[in-house]
Amino acid sequence: MTGEQILIIGAGIGGLSAAIRLAAAGRRVTVVEQNRAPGGKMSEVRAAGFRWDTGPSVITMRHVFADLFAAAGRRLDDYLTLLPVEPLTRYFYRDGVVLDATSNLADMARQIEAIEPRDVEGYLRFLAYAARLHRITGPVFVYDEPPTPARLLRLPLWDVLRVDPWLTMAQAIRRHVRSPHLRQLLGRFATYVGASPYQAPATLSVIAHVELTGGVWYPQGGVYAIAAALARLAQELGVEIRTGCAAAAIDVRNGRAHGVTLASGEQLAARAVIANVDVTTVYQRLLPDAIATPARRQRLAAVESSCSGYVLLLGVEGEHPQLAHHNIFFPPDYRREFDDLFRRGVPPDDPTVYVAITSKSDPGHAPAGCENWFVLVNAPPLGKEFDWASQEAAYRQRVFATLKRYGLDIEPKVRYAQALTPVDLAASTGAWRGALYGFSSNQALNAFRRPHNRDPHVAGLYYVGGTTHPGGGVPMVTLSGKVAAKMVLADLGG
Repeated sequence: MTGEQILIIGAGIGGLSAAIRLAAAGRRVTVVEQNRAPGGKMSEVRAAGFRWDTGPSVITMRHVFADLFAAAGRRLDDYLTLLPVEPLTRYFYRDGVVLDATSNLADMARQIEAIEPRDVEGYLRFLAYAARLHRITGPVFVYDEPPTPARLLRLPLWDVLRVDPWLTMAQAIRRHVRSPHLRQLLGRFATYVGASPYQAPATLSVIAHVELTGGVWYPQGGVYAIAAALARLAQELGVEIRTGCAAAAIDVRNGRAHGVTLASGEQLAARAVIANVDVTTVYQRLLPDAIATPARRQRLAAVESSCSGYVLLLGVEGEHPQLAHHNIFFPPDYRREFDDLFRRGVPPDDPTVYVAITSKSDPGHAPAGCENWFVLVNAPPLGKEFDWASQEAAYRQRVFATLKRYGLDIEPKVRYAQALTPVDLAASTGAWRGALYGFSSNQALNAFRRPHNRDPHVAGLYYVGGTTHPGGGVPMVTLSGKVAAKMVLADLGG
């Protein structure tokens, strides 16, 4: 290791990704993490003989992780076993329809034909459309440095017009398929970045391509195995990871970041600082007033946030063969759910309920004859319209009632229960207002408004994670580490 150290605040996936790439380039890197273990939003809980992942649960884009390990001269398969998941997700509808989304086109076509024969060709057209979006927008919005209007203008005009930049995601989907079942399924991919399909731009349909064509992967042992593998690799490369070590302030002198002051009062000098923390939180809590002026703080705080989530970790007695590893239970009025989230600022009255059961793939995650249910409902970011401290118990009953409508009367079978609200997410990860993905993606130009990986006001300060480019989701924050590391090395000369 050479030169002055680079400090990373937060050992989330973005911070670990940047640390690995910088250490592989010969830099001395220290990561400080306020929690007892690395991982950030990717965490785990063990209780009463059960084990749950508490953050991300759907893993796509295997190649992103393979590329990260290759950058360090390692093989992904030596650290992680990624198992393909089939079906990708099992979808349940209130009218009794059940659809197993799969990357097997013949099987998917058979199921779609039973619902609406004309949608077989429409679905195939949509997949081609989503693949085209990935080809055109990927180099600009995903796999490189933050987009600029100039780079967008260099795209062929015909390509720009073919991505339907003026349409919402829901409008683009309606152009391809007729069935409300399939429209709801394809619209759900907007929630992967905490957005509404009725407001988010059609370009976000690229997420459907990534999953429906590229597949879903499950890390053997649990999703947290990704965080553990990245931490192991980072430490093998010489990265120091200090857990239980909260940052209190970023030290700035003459417009440049010079290190971090810890909550303990210890000061750590650094040539560069990377914040794996929500950008708004950095400006609200970690930067001096001369940089984080009231106007800048107010401007960041005023930007619409993505949605958050309400989680129930349930140890459930009995086995449910009708369920898959990933399950979605849809309400009949999908638009109302997003009106609740983004217009009224309250948890949905009739929510979509997601249930992941890793014991389907890893039986050791639950005692014999039991299952570990990770239950997730979309929730608004923290606001005055809903108080989780006083209303969580009542909302838990609403979630149980929703599942009961599908014949899953599980409340009497619950052996263990723990709730995680947006308040918990904000406290444990520094997510502003508990939002899972930072700024909202509900407007067409928000990809250009997302905070840059290089701070515009402080030299030597960089950002990784879901609130900066290229956005939320495990593969994307992994790529944010790649972008930030590249910028640090360029700025420091190497």
